[in-house]
Amino acid sequence: MAYSSAAKQYKKNQIETASPKQLVILLYEGAIKFIRLGELALENNDYGKVNTNLIKAQDIVTELMVSLNHQNGENAIASELQALYSYILNQLIQANLKKDQDKMAETRRLMSELLEAWTSI
Repeated sequence: MAYSSAAKQYKKNQIETASPKQLVILLYEGAIKFIRLGELALENNDYGKVNTNLIKAQDIVTELMVSLNHQNGENAIASELQALYSYILNQLIQANLKKDQDKMAETRRLMSELLEAWTSI
């Protein structure tokens, strides 16, 4: 129990002290983790866990969408990311409704590519 509490406190501190770039990276990592957990749950026919984890991933993608900055000359980049996030969100919803392993894998791959791009900046 103490380990769990310490881990939660560490994660809280990590989030509270992160730069905006680090926060985006943490969000990508979280989405990837939850999609992967959804895939593993599907392999075990645990549809409740599939649903729970994919909803968490959907929430993260939604947070990424609403945090886009459409000001300061970044409108083109923000618009491209908005379209990509919208696509990913739709695919996650469809993956959850249909329990579709391929859609989960596709969204995880896209999020991994975005994570790689952000970490290289």
